[in-house]
Amino acid sequence: MADRVTVIGWDGSPLTPAARSALLAATLVAGAAHHLALPEVPDDAEHIRLGSIDLAARRIAGHRGSAVVLADGDPGFFGVVRTLRAPEHGLEVEVVPAVSAVAAAFARAGMAWDDAQVVVAHRRTLRRAVNVCRAHTKVAVLTSPGAGPVELALLLEGVHRTFVICEELGTDREQVSVLTSDKVADHVWRDPNVVIVIGGTAVGSGASGTAIAAAPGWLLGGDSARPSGTGARGWALPTEEYGITLDEGESTWLRAAQLARIGARTGDLVWDIGSGSGAVAAEAARFGAAVIAVDEEEGACAATAAAARRAGVQLQVVQGRAPHVLESLPEPDVVRIGGGGLDVVTACADRRPERIVTHAATRDEAEAVAAALAGGVYTVECSLLQSVDLDTRDWSERERAVVFLVAGRRRESAP
Repeated sequence: MADRVTVIGWDGSPLTPAARSALLAATLVAGAAHHLALPEVPDDAEHIRLGSIDLAARRIAGHRGSAVVLADGDPGFFGVVRTLRAPEHGLEVEVVPAVSAVAAAFARAGMAWDDAQVVVAHRRTLRRAVNVCRAHTKVAVLTSPGAGPVELALLLEGVHRTFVICEELGTDREQVSVLTSDKVADHVWRDPNVVIVIGGTAVGSGASGTAIAAAPGWLLGGDSARPSGTGARGWALPTEEYGITLDEGESTWLRAAQLARIGARTGDLVWDIGSGSGAVAAEAARFGAAVIAVDEEEGACAATAAAARRAGVQLQVVQGRAPHVLESLPEPDVVRIGGGGLDVVTACADRRPERIVTHAATRDEAEAVAAALAGGVYTVECSLLQSVDLDTRDWSERERAVVFLVAGRRRESAP
C-alpha cells in the first residue's frame, strides 16, 4: 500500500533533478492531460487523469508502489496538497514546488503582489470573490470553468476595474491581455487562467485618483482593518474623525452596536441604505467587506465618498431613493438601514440577506420594524441604547442619545 506520494509542481520550465528522479521511479502518475503528456512521465506507469482530487487520493492510497502527482505551479498554494494530506488518506506527502500561477501572473504584469488579495473563484464562491474585487484595489483571482473572467466582469457591473488576464501560463499558448472590465465579456478566454483585478483609489493616491507607489508593507495582502488616513485606531470612531456633524442615528455607540451586529467580513457585500455621513459604510469597509452605500441626497453621497477616502477604503456610492433604487443592486449579505421607513425594511427582507440592522427613535417605530422582520424569515432582537457623553474635566454631560437598535438574523431554515 502506498504511504508516500511526491507532489511535483510544474510551471512550464524544465523539471528539477528531484522531480525527474521521482518520476523515473514512479509506478503511478496522476495529473491533468498536459501533465501526463510530459516526456518525463514513464509510459509503463499507471496514469490517472485528475478530476476529483479526493477520488485520486483514495486510488493513490491503495496503490502498491511509488506515486507522483503533477500539478500546476505551487501545489501547496490553493492546490492539491491540502486534500492529499487529509487524515483519512493516510499519505505522507513530499512536495517539489514550482512558481505559483499567481506569482507568474504578477511577474508577467511586472507588478509587486505582497499587497494583493488572493481568492479562488468556483461557482459556489464566485459572488464572494467578486465582493473582494469590489473592496480591494489589487486582487488575484484563480478562476475555474463557469467562474472565469467573463463572470467576474459581469458581476462587477457598475464598478470600474482593469483586468490583467493571464491565459495558459507556462505553455507555448501563454497570452497576457490588459483591458477594462466592461470589455471583458466581449471575448472568449482559455482555461486555465489567472485574473489580476486592479483599480479604485488606494491610500496615498495622487490627485488623478490612480494609485501611486506605496511604502513597503509587512503583511501579505495588507491589513484590511488598517487605521484610517488620519491615523485613528479602532472602529466606531469618535465623530470628530469625520470632520462633520453626525446626527443621533450615527452616534458613536450606536455605530458600535450596529457594526457588531453587522459583523462585516471579507467576501461580504454590505448595503448601507441612508448612508448619511458615510461613517458606518466606511467602517464596515475597513473590515474588508464590499460596501454599496445608498442615499437620495447628493450631499450625503459626497460625504460618504469623503469618509471612504479618509478611511482609505473602497466602496460604491449610489444616489437614489430606496426602495426603488435597490432593485438593480447585487444581492447583499448584510443590510444596514439608516432611514427610509417600513417600505425599505420590507424590500430588504424580500432579498433575504443574512442580517438586517436598523434603529428607531421611538418604541412604536421599533415595534413596527420588528413586526415587519418577524413576519418574514428573521429572528429579531431589540435593545434600548442610551449613551451619555461626559466632559471628564468636570464630569458634566455634553451629549445624550437614546435609540432602539433592531436587528434581524435570517433563520437557517429560511428559503
